[in-house]
Amino acid sequence: MNNRRWAWRGLIAAVLIGWLVLGSIGGPAVGKLSEVQENDNANFLPKQAESTLVANESAKFVDSKALPYFVLIERDSGITSADLTAAQAFLAKVPSLDLGGGKKLGDYLAAPAKTVIPSADKKALLLTVELDGERADEVVAAGETVLFATADTMRDEIKQNLTPSGLQVYVTGPGGVFADFIVAFSGIDGILLGVALAVVFVILLIVYRSPILPIAVLLTAVFGLALAASIVYPLAKHGVLELNGQSQGILFILVVGAATDYSLLLVSRYKEELHDYTSKYDAMRIAWRAAIEPIAASAATVILGLLCLLLSQLGSTKGLGPVGAIGIAGALIASMTFLPAILLAFGRRIFWPSIPHVDHVHARDQVGGRRLWGRVSGLVGRHPRRVWVISALALLACGAFLPTFKASGISQEDLFLNKVESVTGTEELGKHFDAGAGTPVQILTPSSQADAVVAIATKVDGVAAASASVAPDVPPKVVDGKVLVQATLKVKADSPEATKVVKHLRTELDKVSPDVLVGGNTAINLDVLDASQRDLRVIIPTILAVIFLVLMLLLRSVLAAILLVVANVISFAATLGVSAVFFNHVFDFPGADPAIPLYGFVFLVALGIDYSIFLMTRVREESADQGTRPGILTGLAVTGGVITSAGVVLAATFSALAVLPILFLVQTAFLVAFGVLLDTTIVRSLLVPSLAHDIGARIWWPSKLSREQANTGVPKNG
Repeated sequence: MNNRRWAWRGLIAAVLIGWLVLGSIGGPAVGKLSEVQENDNANFLPKQAESTLVANESAKFVDSKALPYFVLIERDSGITSADLTAAQAFLAKVPSLDLGGGKKLGDYLAAPAKTVIPSADKKALLLTVELDGERADEVVAAGETVLFATADTMRDEIKQNLTPSGLQVYVTGPGGVFADFIVAFSGIDGILLGVALAVVFVILLIVYRSPILPIAVLLTAVFGLALAASIVYPLAKHGVLELNGQSQGILFILVVGAATDYSLLLVSRYKEELHDYTSKYDAMRIAWRAAIEPIAASAATVILGLLCLLLSQLGSTKGLGPVGAIGIAGALIASMTFLPAILLAFGRRIFWPSIPHVDHVHARDQVGGRRLWGRVSGLVGRHPRRVWVISALALLACGAFLPTFKASGISQEDLFLNKVESVTGTEELGKHFDAGAGTPVQILTPSSQADAVVAIATKVDGVAAASASVAPDVPPKVVDGKVLVQATLKVKADSPEATKVVKHLRTELDKVSPDVLVGGNTAINLDVLDASQRDLRVIIPTILAVIFLVLMLLLRSVLAAILLVVANVISFAATLGVSAVFFNHVFDFPGADPAIPLYGFVFLVALGIDYSIFLMTRVREESADQGTRPGILTGLAVTGGVITSAGVVLAATFSALAVLPILFLVQTAFLVAFGVLLDTTIVRSLLVPSLAHDIGARIWWPSKLSREQANTGVPKNG
């Protein structure tokens, strides 16, 4: 016995030391993930997208890839000659502005600063500063990239020399927007992770009523994240996978949420076994064996669902697949190795002050009792058909609002939930200049058809002007027999209205020649929208097929797998319907990113199926001993508390995304948090068990368990 105890202690010490070493390696990688982000939409499109082809060809017409910053200068009473002089002086000084580290802005300009352009109403001036986009990610002083340092430096210069004279000045344009994105995501490493861990800690304190156990669970999540980051960071650094700010934030949330869910299930089963075994080692051995199947199946379902995102045409979505899958794997490994080791290291004392003793009291004794889950299981047992019919009707009623969910894209400025200078500047720009000024549509055409293309483009509704020349009386530049025509839109270049104009423009120009290609920022947004819609059609059925196969193999039942998949699809539809009501009428959001439905589906169906897996694996275990209907009620009573706690933790964890002022993340936070709560309180607690109870033993068809003796509840072979 002593030898066995020392063997256990040696194993525990080895596991804990191994994780400490891994944490010292992976911990710094977590903080460095933001250094390997790529947030440019253009880089995420497939190579054969029309806008990508134009972007590649248009590079031949300029010396470098330009990233423009717009400096808008306003005076409500009208621009004076002194204002014009000050603007010209600022423009002349731009190349000499100090970015820090002994580096000047002029070292990174794509072209000399352009002239000052007055507005038609004489109340504004527009200056364009073009940064070399290919060098925007280079790091200058204090770890800042050239992209951010350029905006920051120009804004400081403006505050010192232009705004004191009574002028309103804004740094906006694509460069200004990207710089403000950097600021918005700057808290992702510390604030987001800190908020998520704090929220989880508070909930775990309430759930466990123990000051020690929540710390063990949080350490499990942190070590899981360190493991994931130690893999993701080098892969992203060397271009093996794509990582952007959104996928990094989601990685943090996935790991913390999944690790906590898996920990809750293992801890619950371990505590249950401690009531039967005097040896903590025997209790852990039984609990680990019982928990590994549903936890591993749950993780496998989420991992496979996330890997289905590799079918996406968008690099950002495709990148989230392996990033999220690595995160879930890290959470699984930490939960099934580090957590058992720390639980055994502390023994029963980790549950203090509610220390479990050997008293043979079981959660299954709650069935039909006065406690919450005893009451719920009793209700399901007495009125199964009434419960599942009412639950299904309520979910379908919520799903009726699904067609009102708006996911056709929004302007870049609308992605910010707080007021930032680039957004305000864009709004002011539209008051004095054509809204698409400075971000033209690029049309690549054979030189022989350039005149026809210009003529047709100018007739398209929404196009303010089009030209193949950079200036009057200057002949167009011809490269490889092609000309680059630039068209200015009347509407904001990144707005949904602009994508409609470009779509119409493409249709009209296709009549001239299939060799005419339309690109530019607006066309990129249109191609992203088209790719997102294609992804929905391809990836959602694939994920459903994968989940169905996993469930069928896990439960050894075709009918149970169908029931769980259909229930989760209905839950997803209901969540989107309720989200549409809140987004449109409560929060008054302008719309949603076209990727939101796909992201929501992946998280809600792949993660939501977890709770059904946790429930039905326990139901199957109990059904083999008691019969299906009693097994369903026991499984519901036993798992009710832990699964609901897991759902609350996951919902709260995703809610932490709302601390970042980015519309996409806030919408994802609401959609997933609400959907998870709906799934744990209605779908898993009422719909699935009541429908399974109504069906009876046939739920396990075609396995042997489906052939129970009629009316006895006793398995034929048991």
